[in-house]
Amino acid sequence: MTPYARRGVHGQTVELLARRILGGEIPEGATLDLVALQSELDVSLTALRESLKVLAAKGMVDARQKRGTFVRSRAEWNLLDADVLRWQFEGGSTTASDRALLHNLAEVRAIIEPAAVRLAAERRTDADLAALDGALDAMGERDGNAAHAVEADLAFHRALLAATHNELLERMEMVIESGLAHRDRIVHSSPHSEDPVPAHRAVLDAVRDRDPAAAEAAMRALLDQAGRDLDRVGDSDSDSESDSGSVSDSDSDSDSVEGSRSQ
Repeated sequence: MTPYARRGVHGQTVELLARRILGGEIPEGATLDLVALQSELDVSLTALRESLKVLAAKGMVDARQKRGTFVRSRAEWNLLDADVLRWQFEGGSTTASDRALLHNLAEVRAIIEPAAVRLAAERRTDADLAALDGALDAMGERDGNAAHAVEADLAFHRALLAATHNELLERMEMVIESGLAHRDRIVHSSPHSEDPVPAHRAVLDAVRDRDPAAAEAAMRALLDQAGRDLDRVGDSDSDSESDSGSVSDSDSDSDSVEGSRSQ
C-alpha cells in the first residue's frame, strides 16, 4: 500500500487525529465530537470528515447511525499499515506502547528476515551486491550523524529484501521500515549501542558467497545484537530516571534545610 501523502491542512489533520488515537488521548470506544474538533482544529467539517475517512480505511474509526463517529478497538486497527506504524512513532517520545510495539516488530523481523536472507543468498545479483556494499559503506562513515546512520541501516535492509526478488517480501519494507527507523533513532542516538558494521558485514559476506545457512545465522546474530542494543538503551533510560528522582529528592532535602536555616 502506498503511504499516505502528507499534504496541507488535510494531511496535518489526519496525522494529528491519528497520533491522538494511537497515544490514547482519544481512547478506544470514544465517540468523536465533530463540531468541537472542527472548532479546535480550525478546519471545515468537510475537511474533517475527509480526514476521518483516511483513518476509517485503516480500521481506526467507524461511523454508525445514532452513535456517530467513534474510535474502534485497537484489535481492529491495521497495525501493519506503514502509516499507522509511522504515526505511532512520530510523537517525539518513546512511550511504553511504543516499546511494546518495537519488541513485537523485533519478533516479526526474527521470523521474516532470516528466511528472506536465505533467498537473497541464492538469488542475489551483482546489482544487489552493489546496493548492499553501498549501504554498508555508508553505515561505516563515522560522522556522528544519527539520521545518516538510520538511513544507511534502512538502505541495507531494503536492499536485502530486494535481493530476494520476491515481490511480497520486498513490500515488507513498508511494514518494517517505520518501526526500524524509530528503533534506530533511539539506538544510534545512544552511546551504549554496539558497532553495527561487523554484524551487517557478516550478513553481506554470506550473501556474496551464496551461502544461505551462513546468511541466516549471521542475520540471527544481527537481530540478537539489535535486541541487546534496544534493551541496553531502555535500561539506561530507566537508570537515568531513577538517578533523576534521587537528585530531585536530594535537592528537595537541601531546600528544606535551607528553608529551616532561613527561618
